[in-house]
Amino acid sequence: MDQQQSVRQQVSSAEVRIGPMRLTQDPIQVLLIFAKEDSQSDGFWWACDRAGYRCNIARTPESALECFLDKHHEIIVIDHRQSRNFDAEAVCRSIRATNPSEHTVILAVVSQASDDHEEASVLPLLHAGFNRRFMENSSIIACYNELIQIEHGEVRSQFKLRACNSVFTALDHCHEAIEITSDDHVIQYVNPAFERMMGYHKGELLGKELADLPKSDKNRADLLDTINTCIKKGKIHRIHRDSGDNSQTEPHSFRHKSRRKESIDVKSISSRGSDAPSLQNRRYPSMARIHSMTIEAPITKVINIINAAQENSPVTVAEALDRVLEILRTTELYSPQLGTKDEDPHTSDLVGGLMTDGLRRLSGNEYVFTKNVHHSHSHLSMPITINDVPPSIAQLLDNEESWDFNIFELEAVTHKRPLVYLGLKVFSRFGVCEFLNCTETTLRAWLQVIEANYHSSNAYHNSTHAADVLHATAFFLGKERVKGSLDQLDEVAALIAATVHDVDHPGRTNSFLCNAGSELAVLYNDTAVLESHHTALAFQLTVKDTKCNIFKNIDRNHYRTLRQAIIDMVLATEMTKHFEHVNKFVNSINKPLAAESEGSDCECNPTGKNFPENQILIKRMMIKCADVANPCRPLDLCIEWAGRISEEYFAQTDEEKRQGLPVVMPVFDRNTCSIPKSQISFIDYFITDMFDAWDAFAHLPALMQHLADNYKHWKTLDDLKCKTLRLPSDS
Repeated sequence: MDQQQSVRQQVSSAEVRIGPMRLTQDPIQVLLIFAKEDSQSDGFWWACDRAGYRCNIARTPESALECFLDKHHEIIVIDHRQSRNFDAEAVCRSIRATNPSEHTVILAVVSQASDDHEEASVLPLLHAGFNRRFMENSSIIACYNELIQIEHGEVRSQFKLRACNSVFTALDHCHEAIEITSDDHVIQYVNPAFERMMGYHKGELLGKELADLPKSDKNRADLLDTINTCIKKGKIHRIHRDSGDNSQTEPHSFRHKSRRKESIDVKSISSRGSDAPSLQNRRYPSMARIHSMTIEAPITKVINIINAAQENSPVTVAEALDRVLEILRTTELYSPQLGTKDEDPHTSDLVGGLMTDGLRRLSGNEYVFTKNVHHSHSHLSMPITINDVPPSIAQLLDNEESWDFNIFELEAVTHKRPLVYLGLKVFSRFGVCEFLNCTETTLRAWLQVIEANYHSSNAYHNSTHAADVLHATAFFLGKERVKGSLDQLDEVAALIAATVHDVDHPGRTNSFLCNAGSELAVLYNDTAVLESHHTALAFQLTVKDTKCNIFKNIDRNHYRTLRQAIIDMVLATEMTKHFEHVNKFVNSINKPLAAESEGSDCECNPTGKNFPENQILIKRMMIKCADVANPCRPLDLCIEWAGRISEEYFAQTDEEKRQGLPVVMPVFDRNTCSIPKSQISFIDYFITDMFDAWDAFAHLPALMQHLADNYKHWKTLDDLKCKTLRLPSDS
């Protein structure tokens, strides 16, 4: 008993040396997988007790796998003598499929071969994942000897390998450049610091001599100079392994063999009478300069973290991370990928028309926008004050704070000039004149100039749409959480951006203008053409005449900040970055807000207050939702807007056919188009997720109810194969 205890004590405190490392190995853990207790399982159990090992017994494959994943045993013994209880090889394969089994030794207990049978091959066992075979022998000393041999052989080797992995992890994170070579100076390992310093990738170096590297600008004599100089300065540590596995470092010069196996003294090449680094020595390859840059984009940091995580990950995880990296290296990170166009032509056409700049051009076709811009307001009727508004208009405007406000009634009573009247009322309510230090006369003149530069001939993109977006923006600004997240400058910028966001819109999409080679497309390089034009023209019109310059009395810093906010919001209405804006809002606003709400009942938590990045995301989301809020309006208003946008798209398709241009949205053919289908696709693809996110922040139950009702209306029409705005009986 005393002898067994001493053995147990000796094993439990075993010290393992690997080079200069001194490691203490924990007691060995053994898992016995036997369906039934018998003399063989007892033999291994008592052998483990004698050796001081920790032992577990599992009776089923399921319990065995669960126990192994919990304990990570070094040795597993599986009963392979009979298959009626469980398939031993299947159990072995299931364990080998797990990551921890990489360092586990699995032993198969097999029946003794009878005298008249030839001994079976061990290959099937090896293929199943077993490391060793043990002929049935219930003697405790036989089992003990087998386990001890495994411990001092495979288990000890695996323990050292794990220790080596930690060393290489340390080398990988070392800031000093490190290289390991064989006795023939073949490179066996380099760390990332070496790669960065030399400008080579690991794959270009391993298994090669420097003379064997691919021919390029990097493969020059001065590369060897550089390495040698860096070694002299202690910047590179070369570890040389000879055939006896003894290692030594070369702190100064080194020799390497050429293709002719002649020895070249690199020190003699590089010294040239001076140890000072020459200009050539500092001429690192371009990749080295890139790696040494201190400017690093956030996405680069993310990719570097994933690359590092891959190194110690299982194959399946590494492959999944490869796919992640492939996605991250694309430019369209936020745009979902549609299936084939045959799946839903309405969605595909909407995406093609609204989310691309239509770089499908035909030579010889030009669409030149020739509408004369109204720079002056002198031809307009004399502005009236808000107090002198006609009673019919004033009565309508009394309800402008309601979401159900009917903008089309205001359009009719103002003779298609709703923007001036609604603008005066809304800007007065938010104290815009006071903030800008401008008179109401200047504001009226500005509103008139802006409205005059909207095209009343457009079915949809006219001043009524601008007034509708202004109304929605003002409504959103009145919501508690929005109000608590923005400053007054943000509010003023949002109202101005809503007012000007589509000024001088030609009634055609960006894709059309790019395909037609229009002057605007050429001017703005086919990128956010209309949105860039709207903002540029709005500021040109504003500052051109002091009578309508609402910015003339604010200081330069306030103007710059206000101008930047307006530009950013108008550009956010460009649809090519729709999903980017929505996803950023969800991840930066919605998710943190949800986490906060778990511990708070407050409905007006000012998320984003004093965080400019979050305020920008909120303003972008607000104007985007205001711009396409038609499906969230009361049904009659929603139907009217759907008819207007469809007519504008029909007119574009007609003109594309007349001019021989690519038809951007073929489904918008006035003879065949199903308006309900187009609305359903628009809501499904663009509206639902965005308004779910906005509602989660701003709390808009009435809008979400309208959206559900309107979607039901379009679905009903589509189910009845109706292609118009209403059923014929309702018209």
